[in-house]
Parts: sequence; C-alpha cells; structure tokens
Amino acid sequence: MVEPDVIVVGGGPAGLAAATEVAASGYLVELVEQRNSVGGAVHRQPVDGIAHVPQARGTRARWERVSRAFSAAQIPVRYQSVFLGVDGDGFTLIENRQTGQVELLRPKAIIIATGAVEKVLPRPGWQLPGVSTAGGLQVMMKETGQAPQGRVLLAGTGPLLVAVAAQMAKLGNPPVAIVEAGNPLRRFRAGLKLLSDPTILVEAAGYLASVARRRIPWLRGVRIIAIEDSGTSLEVRVRDSGGSERSFTVDRIGLHDGIRPNDFGLPEDSTAPRTGPFIFRAGDCREALGANAAETDGRRVGRMVSELLLGNFGAGDPTTALERSRRTQANLAALFAPVCPASPFCYLPDETVLCRCESKTVGDLRSLCSQPDRLTGREVKHNGRFAMGACQGRFCAENTASLMAHFNPGEPQPLAEDLTGRRWPVRPVSIAALTRANPTGTESQ
Repeated sequence: MVEPDVIVVGGGPAGLAAATEVAASGYLVELVEQRNSVGGAVHRQPVDGIAHVPQARGTRARWERVSRAFSAAQIPVRYQSVFLGVDGDGFTLIENRQTGQVELLRPKAIIIATGAVEKVLPRPGWQLPGVSTAGGLQVMMKETGQAPQGRVLLAGTGPLLVAVAAQMAKLGNPPVAIVEAGNPLRRFRAGLKLLSDPTILVEAAGYLASVARRRIPWLRGVRIIAIEDSGTSLEVRVRDSGGSERSFTVDRIGLHDGIRPNDFGLPEDSTAPRTGPFIFRAGDCREALGANAAETDGRRVGRMVSELLLGNFGAGDPTTALERSRRTQANLAALFAPVCPASPFCYLPDETVLCRCESKTVGDLRSLCSQPDRLTGREVKHNGRFAMGACQGRFCAENTASLMAHFNPGEPQPLAEDLTGRRWPVRPVSIAALTRANPTGTESQ
C-alpha cells in the first residue's frame, strides 16, 4: 500500500475542503473518519433508508458543493477509524475499529479537522438519565429522521436551541418550551449588526417562523435552577431574571451553552523541522466559527500544506478570510448573552456534580480550593480526582478551571490544560489494539 503524503482527520466541512485542496495539488491524501459516512455534525448523514431532516436551503447548498468536490477528487477514506496521535518515532497511529488494530503511517503532514464540541455548564441534576446536549438530540434526528420521543425541554443559551426546536416541530414532536438564559429580542444593536451576514438572518428567520407557527413557548431571560428525578419523569425548576419560578415535568432535557474547539489533547500547529509529520489544525477545532468559516479555513490549510510540501511555505493569515465569520459569532454571542451578569457558577450548591465520571461535586472542589496553599490544576486533578475519569477531562476540565477561578479570585487564571495536559494518545485505546500495531500493509506477527 502506498503511504499518503497527507492525512486529514475528520470528515466535516473543514476536513473535506482541506483534503480536496491537497489532492488538487497532486499530493496523495487520505481522510480518516470515525463514522461510516462523512459530513461531520452539521452535515450528519442519515442511516440507510432514512430521509434527510429538513434543513435550511443555504446549509443544503453548502453540503452539495463541498461533497461534490470531494467525491470528484476520489480521495480514499478510512472509515470507522480514529486518529490517536503521533509516537516518538514519528509514526501516526490510527485505530481501525473494524479490525481492532492500530495502523502505523508515516505521512509528511497531518491536518486535524475534528470540529467543535458543545459547551454545557453544570446544573443541579444535569448528570441524571434523560439529560443530554441539544446538539446530541439534533444529531440523533439527522441520523434517524425522527424527533426525540416524549416531552422534551430545551435549555441554555444560543441560536442552536431555536434550530433544534424548529426541526423537532417539523418532525412532529415540538419541545414543551425553550428556556433561554439570554433575551435576544431586547438586544436591538447586536441584532442590527447581523444584517452584515444575510445568510445567517435568513436561516434564523426560517427557524423562528417554525417556532412561532407551532406556538412553542420561548422563555427568555430564564435559567434552570434544579433538575430532579421523580421516578417516572424529570422535574425542572426554572427562574426568570425577576426571581419568579415555574416548573416543567418532562421526559428529556437538551442542554446547550455554546460551542468550543474540539482540540482536546491536540498540539499547536508545527512547521519546524522534526522527526514526525508537520501538524496543522483547520476549521472549528482551531477556532469555532461555524460551518461556513470551517470550509474556508479547510481550503486555506489545504493550500498551506501543499505549499509547505513544495518548499514554498507561506502561512496564509486566516484573519482576513475569517473576519466576517468572526464578527458574526461575536454578534451572536452578544445577542444571546445571559441576562444575569453574574457568573453561572455562583448559583451552584455544593452537591452539584461537576465531574460526572468520578462523581466529584462543587463542594469537593470548594474544599480543595480553600486550603491555605493554593493548588494548581494538576494538583486538583491528582488530589481530588477531577478530570481523572474515562473522559480524562474532556467534559469537566473547562468547568473545573472556571470554578477554581471563581473560588479564588485574584489568583492566576487556571486553564483546562492545567488539568488535562496535551499528550498522545488523544483518545483512549485498548492495550490489545496497541499490541497488534503494525505499519499498514504488513501482517500481524
């Protein structure tokens, strides 16, 4: 088997665009995708025999454009395969989950395009069965063509909540309510600034129209204060900015508090001479700016890698190409900013679970942070077992670092990397798979 010159990790808009650009330059490129199909989260493909979930016209057009170009380039794809990292000898480790074996490759460059992940802030009861992310519900709808069953509440902040509500409504089961911590209808200045990006406005107008037609309650300036398991359902208490409370009885809850780059464990971009491949990030895993910007950045990084391999390296400053998307995201953040200016961590009672893997609570962290000698993030990890569970801090490290800063104002700001570090492998892998590791094309001994 011929070794690829470039490996692209992730089959979303950035990964497909980057791979297409590299292939156009004449280099051998392969795509590594952990699923059975490409598209990423935003263009998640349904399982066989399922119709596509209705999406905005612009979203469909973007996918048709990028997928057509990728298909025309005839780029090989390693499906059901997971990028693990680069070892000390410069081998790139890919876990082939079809064979259960780790494959070793020696590409000249790696482009990592692993997209974004949802941010979810801790709330009392957020660890209970039936509570998931709103984005997770959306992905499920895209794959199955069906809305989540039962009574569903969407809560948090951001435009994704409205989009998910509209898609649920079109599939026949609208949510009982949207609980939005911000109040975008009161922020006219931020709303007017979105006129500079008409594509976003048209898409948002379509979702809002669907929500209005189905009379889905959109509670603004409201936040969840508690989720409790009643045995047969979930009891949710919410409070508005004036202090008034109300309750919902539901079967499922979808939480969403924005997105962030999916860069867990990834190194910084590297163009310096080294024993291993050059490594670059592209799209939302470098800067979470949405699908349009991810595709643009993927093309930029693909061209940059091609130039580097030719020996004509020019960094290709992303500032100009992505400035419009950066402004749009800043305007959306201002539009949906929570009404309450106080930190969301100041409301959490001590029994709130912070690290779900290890069942560590806010009170556990408060106790560690109250010691006379301030603990670093690494010491909190080892002394308190925060970020020590199966996810290794993927979901709790950022919240733990933010809460440490809240408990000890005036101290140096902790970072999520203080609890997790940046090291290979970036994903857990079985010892059995590692012991069978062989360069692609060789037989196991």
